[in-house]
Amino acid sequence: MRIPLFFKSLLLSIPVGVTFFDCVGYVARVEGISMQPALNPDGSPVTDYVFLSRWAVRNMEVDRGDVVSLVSPKDPGQKIIKRVVGLQGDIISTLGYKVPYVKVPEGHCWIEGDHTGNSLDSNSFGPVSLGLITARATQIVWPPSRWQSLHSNVPKTRHPISLGKSTNSSSSNSAPNPILQAQEKPS
Repeated sequence: MRIPLFFKSLLLSIPVGVTFFDCVGYVARVEGISMQPALNPDGSPVTDYVFLSRWAVRNMEVDRGDVVSLVSPKDPGQKIIKRVVGLQGDIISTLGYKVPYVKVPEGHCWIEGDHTGNSLDSNSFGPVSLGLITARATQIVWPPSRWQSLHSNVPKTRHPISLGKSTNSSSSNSAPNPILQAQEKPS
């Protein structure tokens, strides 16, 4: 019995596609205002779509300023997107956290939304384990008027008070979720 070419192609393309999404990256929609002005800057109904590189975080090597996708510490069924403000050993001046200064523990990072005060981030739940990070946002791919690379930069007002180590080692694998919540703080 001969298998038609279409079915042979399908049998080959499914594992290749799954491997690509799991190892290299995928495109996801960003919802919410917590990453304004970097993502969804004008609050219009057209939202940004970003390419999330799983390859970029395969060894949990993240830098201050990287925009990352991670599993929400508050709701493990939800993916959120935030900026890395501090790495392990950094001392961070918090914004409304239970203590005014935090030293980020080993194997953790401090994440914040760019829209200060309208973001559910480390200022709400504290340092985040590096194992929760699933990908790094590298490009805005939609809408075409916003095509650009996302640069790693920490806002001037949010630099750590003291810098610690920048070497990270941990790993995490989880299935991609094509919709990311920017996760605003409830009013």
